[in-house]
Formats: sequence, C-alpha cells, structure tokens
Amino acid sequence: MSRRCELTGKAVQTGNLVSHSNRKTRTRFLPNLVNVSLISDSLQRSVRLRIAAAALRSVEHRGGLDAFLLKAHDAELSMNALKLKREIAKKLEAVQA
Repeated sequence: MSRRCELTGKAVQTGNLVSHSNRKTRTRFLPNLVNVSLISDSLQRSVRLRIAAAALRSVEHRGGLDAFLLKAHDAELSMNALKLKREIAKKLEAVQA
C-alpha cells in the first residue's frame, strides 16, 4: 500500500535533517495518513478511505465528501476515489433529470 493520500495526492517527501554542526542526514517525511469512513450523502452509504489528516479537514471545510470530490481535479485522486466521484456525479444527474 503506497503512502499517498487518496483524495489530495499528498505523498512522501524527502529532505535533509541538518544538525547544529551543519551535518546533513537524508530522511523521509511521511504524510499523516489515517483510515476513515466517510459518509456520502448522495449514495447514502459510508466509504472507507486512507487519507491525510489535512485532507480530512478539507473535506469538512468544503461541506462533505460529495462536495469535495465534485470540486477536486481528477489527476490528484486515486483510482478508488475517481470511481467514487463518477458514481456520485451519475447519481446526482439522475436526481436532477
């Protein structure tokens, strides 16, 4: 399982830890990934995703999972989230028609 957020695409970054004596040590900075169950209003079911804690705050700020996915770019979403986005869009089209 890759260390990548399914909603925002945030991944592992690399860099240096620099000591007081200016000695540099390579390190990896891992995203704060959490397993969550988010509820989709239009699908009326819960969805399990592995997302970053910052993405969880963004989902709440945008008004829920459905609003976040519909506004998100397809390039940064995982395959699982992209399939979910299409399913939500299809359901909303059916309701409006």
